[in-house]
Amino acid sequence: MTASQAKQPFQLPDFYVPWPARLNPHLEGARVHSKAWAREMGILDPKDGTPDIWDEAKFDAMDYALLCAYTHPECPGPELDLVTDWYVWVFYFDDHFLDIYKRSRDLTGAKAYLDRLPAFMPVDLSATPEPTNPVERGLADLWTRTVPTKSVEWRRRFFESTKNLLDESMWELANISEKRVSNPIEYIEMRRKVGGAPWSADLVEHAVFAEVPARIAESRPMRVLKDTFSDAVHLRNDLFSYEREILEEGELSNCVLVLERFLNVETQRAADLTNDILTSRLQQFENTALTELPPLFEEFALNPVERTHVLSYIRGLQDWQSGGHEWHMRSSRYMNKGGGNAGISLGNLPLGPTGLGSSGARLHLSPGALGLQRFKSYAHTPFKAVGPVKLPQFYMPYSTRESPHLNAARRSSKEWARRMGMLESLPGIPGACIWNDHIFDVADVALCGALIHPAATGEQLDITACWLVWGTYADDYFPALYGYRADMAGAKVFNARLSAFMPDDPATLTTVPTNPVEKGLADLWARTAGPMSAEARNHFRKAIQDMTESWLWELSNQMQNRVPDPVDYVEMRRKTFGSDLTMSLSRLAHGHGLPAELFRTRTMRSLENSAADYACLTNDVFSYQKEIEFEGEIHNGVLVVQRFLDLDKARGVEVVNDLMTARMRQFEHIIKTELPTLITHFGLDGKAQERLHGYVEQLQQWMAGVLIWHQTVDRYKEFELRRSRTPGRYLHQLRGPTGLGTSAARIVALLSGNRAGQSGPEKDRVLQTEGKR
Repeated sequence: MTASQAKQPFQLPDFYVPWPARLNPHLEGARVHSKAWAREMGILDPKDGTPDIWDEAKFDAMDYALLCAYTHPECPGPELDLVTDWYVWVFYFDDHFLDIYKRSRDLTGAKAYLDRLPAFMPVDLSATPEPTNPVERGLADLWTRTVPTKSVEWRRRFFESTKNLLDESMWELANISEKRVSNPIEYIEMRRKVGGAPWSADLVEHAVFAEVPARIAESRPMRVLKDTFSDAVHLRNDLFSYEREILEEGELSNCVLVLERFLNVETQRAADLTNDILTSRLQQFENTALTELPPLFEEFALNPVERTHVLSYIRGLQDWQSGGHEWHMRSSRYMNKGGGNAGISLGNLPLGPTGLGSSGARLHLSPGALGLQRFKSYAHTPFKAVGPVKLPQFYMPYSTRESPHLNAARRSSKEWARRMGMLESLPGIPGACIWNDHIFDVADVALCGALIHPAATGEQLDITACWLVWGTYADDYFPALYGYRADMAGAKVFNARLSAFMPDDPATLTTVPTNPVEKGLADLWARTAGPMSAEARNHFRKAIQDMTESWLWELSNQMQNRVPDPVDYVEMRRKTFGSDLTMSLSRLAHGHGLPAELFRTRTMRSLENSAADYACLTNDVFSYQKEIEFEGEIHNGVLVVQRFLDLDKARGVEVVNDLMTARMRQFEHIIKTELPTLITHFGLDGKAQERLHGYVEQLQQWMAGVLIWHQTVDRYKEFELRRSRTPGRYLHQLRGPTGLGTSAARIVALLSGNRAGQSGPEKDRVLQTEGKR
């Protein structure tokens, strides 16, 4: 390490940069144009009393035209000028907000300043107010030069991402004021909004003259491509900007710092882990593009032009990623000494190419630069004996109680399950069933309902218990029928049919159920959705669809034997667990009468996500042995942490418990510091405040109830696992021999008799794989 490198807080890691950076030939024109535009807007040499944030020397050294020439290498000169102006504006906004509001901790002034900015971004192209400072003036000018050529759908997306970039600066400012460092899950989630990369992704569509078709813009593959792009951009920036942000500006929003504090590790180790997450997110981008995009094109029947637009957009994101890295390596704004990757590279060989535009020839040969960590994700051995987990001391500040209607709910939910066919042989497969009486009784799902809804009436608890039974059964049914046979086509048909059983008017249902999952859903939907408002019904339907569609994601990973990327896992786990479904049931009891937009605020989403993560990770700790050893699962938070951080089981459980604790403390922090502001903002009266606090209390009881249920039932205990399961048993039974001419043998394996020694209820063929609960 050189003397200049020793002054840095850490040595920059070997970055995984899978695509070559290229340079736009219109660079010099963009430099001249952007400086003239900055003067015209008052960003340079302001005349309206705005402090001098930048001088010309600083502007030239940061070289935003070079950033845009690298990140948008193919766009023509006028488009490069426009894009460069946007980046001059957004970086100026960041530094202006820092100088005027962050340093002074002026929360009131910052809010008033930010509240004005959306008026300069009219989606309908209406008139804007008179600008009063360079930020407003620049935004008004850029908006009118950018959005008229784009669709209304794109304008809405761009408005939302720009507004998030502006508004969530308050989150950073609040953390600085409280000297609070966020937890890793919260940080990734919020950095996406405040960091601006989703905004950059939207601008890529403009720069490549292509729009993502509106009908797929919110699909999982397109959302993941945008999120992984954003996370990689932000994490890369965190590594390069750590010295300036943390040591000079007093910032607290930096992943290196977040990991330092959370894992209690040295700065270098935290930087290396940040780079590991960055690499993992880029590899998730690649995996999604290769495995999820082609089926999406077919499912939505995209025409050739639409497919070309999507692929142009993806190439634009790749260009941005590599170009952004090159710019960080060269800009005076960042710490970049020693960032050329220390491994052997073609560029280091004699006569190797150097200079602008030659990054493609600098092929680094270190393991980090080559992204070799991806192989860890595919190296898991299914059904490995792991033994029981030593349970940690869980942090649980809340309590709950059992509903007095528990026993009635136990009886009624079991009778209902029997009527739906959940305890009988599967239609068309005599002698094969997912559950039997013993499996049902051991799970004691009604107890979970009685703990999470202790104040429910008998009728309400009956509905809750039946929904929990349905969700748990469906989660077991899906892998048994489609998972072990890797039947993605059948799984998609199964999932698509479920929406037919959730019509706006349950009385109009005409589709005939063909299995217990469909029959149970049709019955519960008719009993639950009828009295709902249209908006509540749509949200409830979406919660169910998100849960069942997430099982397709699990199946895809299972088929690849791929342990999920940590960020993707956390975000999808909320859906596989059915968190939003059970929260929607809570809203039916406590959320009525509250503004719908209240539940769409960052405060409420953060509150619900914190609660969901606590409950999901609780399940992962208790179900670890069941899933890893007996079911061959790869979707478990403890396993994901073990694989990513190279930890043993005990330490993996500790880290997961630390994440649970961090999410619970965030939940408490939101209630204490953000909920009062939310109440004021919405002007909630006394009754509305009671309803809101009632809903928050329901979330508290939900988390406490989920934990107590896991501690109480025998479902996850080793003696029960060894009594009712043999590791790999169902995989063998459902797959059997393979190859031409073996189909008859597989049918025999599925329909054959019981294991030797089974008697009583166990005489039925039980195909349960127990899913994710």
